[in-house]
Amino acid sequence: MNMQSFLNEDFLLYTKAARFLFHEYAKDMPIFDYHCHLPVAEISDNVRFENLTRIWLLGDHYKWRAMRANGIEERLITGAATDYEKFEAWAKTVPKTLRNPLYHWTHLELKRYFGVTGKLLGPETAKEIYEQCSEKLQTGEFSTRSILKKMKVRVVCTTDDPVDTLTHHLKIDQDDSFDIKVLPAFRPDQAMAVENSISFNEWVDRLEAVSNMAIDKFSAFLDALRKRHDFFHEAGCRLSDHGLERPYAEPYTQTEISNIFHAVRSGKQASPDDVVKFKSAMLIELAVLDAEKDWTQQYHFGALRNTNRLAFEMLGPDTGYDSIGDFEIAKPLAAFLDKLASMQMLTKTIIYNMNPNDNEVIASMTGNFQDGRIPGKIQFGSGWWFNDQKLGMERQINALSNMGLLSRFVGMLTDSRSFMSYPRHEYFRRTLCNLLGTDMENGEIPYDMTLVGNMVRDICYRNAADYFDFTPSDDG
Repeated sequence: MNMQSFLNEDFLLYTKAARFLFHEYAKDMPIFDYHCHLPVAEISDNVRFENLTRIWLLGDHYKWRAMRANGIEERLITGAATDYEKFEAWAKTVPKTLRNPLYHWTHLELKRYFGVTGKLLGPETAKEIYEQCSEKLQTGEFSTRSILKKMKVRVVCTTDDPVDTLTHHLKIDQDDSFDIKVLPAFRPDQAMAVENSISFNEWVDRLEAVSNMAIDKFSAFLDALRKRHDFFHEAGCRLSDHGLERPYAEPYTQTEISNIFHAVRSGKQASPDDVVKFKSAMLIELAVLDAEKDWTQQYHFGALRNTNRLAFEMLGPDTGYDSIGDFEIAKPLAAFLDKLASMQMLTKTIIYNMNPNDNEVIASMTGNFQDGRIPGKIQFGSGWWFNDQKLGMERQINALSNMGLLSRFVGMLTDSRSFMSYPRHEYFRRTLCNLLGTDMENGEIPYDMTLVGNMVRDICYRNAADYFDFTPSDDG
């Protein structure tokens, strides 16, 4: 067996067929990034980053977790240390991340964005790499819009609170010089969060202001959300997104929900049973809004968030203290989807799971609610968060292949706050091509490059373009 050099052009491609599929069919496909957390203001303002730390380390809780595990003090992660001190601490950590996907991503990103080859990031190379990359970041080639063009991105869907004014989205839409679609996605998690009456009421007050109406009863609350949903639709939004521990499908009456809303709006704390009923009702109400406008709804299940209370009080959410949860998924998800289907209000749906033990549950569940009218209407979403790595991708692809139609899969997304994350699409494409190429050489699927190669192109881009219908499906 010939030994491959690290991160060469055949990285992760272990058969001749896999290499052909990637280089001839996958490599040059454009990117349809239908779910991410990029700060849209930075696209609107075409920001240039001051240095490598600013674009690469700020907000990246994947790296922060690794640094803490490596004994790096918080001052050098999220604290008051200088940008270079933080980068130096990351460079010190990188050699310790062997077999963590961060090691692959780090060097793939340095190679694809900055042309760094022939050297590994570590304490000895930190200064050279930092200066080389930071200098390039000062050029127009590395503004946020230029980065998106460089990575062949065609569509970006951000993640936006219903009370957002979408000022930056509207600014981008009116700029004819920029041809990449940057669209909002409706993320109404705060509209369901009655478990904390104080923060819920603060959010409803903001909803009142932006919708220009009083919200003193549940019907008014729904009217205000509909106004924001309409506003997002007019701004080009065609997706919603929900980050939930689990599906909610408890029985309820409208009177119960109205009373719960009134009590919480009056400052009272909802009981655990009332919280679940309210969330169950809101999932249905929001799904109906999506169905009426033919949106796609996305559900992210299974994250156990903010597990370290002391760290949460110091740093807030999304700082690296979340993990995989083990929540009940199957019965409530079936009940939720069944209720929507019985109402004829089940729109296109993508379901992501944090716990890989739920892969087969989700893959099998999607088949229960396909309607024979829209190919792949109910999707098992790509490997999410802790599953966003080679093994996690393979597990998701295999579960979907065994229980559904991989050929109809809408493929990869970045789910990232960083403009440096687009090589994750390449990572996914290499993994996909390696699985299919291995099957071809094993005789498990036909050795037909046109047949399999076109499926690869579909999964890389064309399925998403057709499914969301934001851009011509023949692009690429």
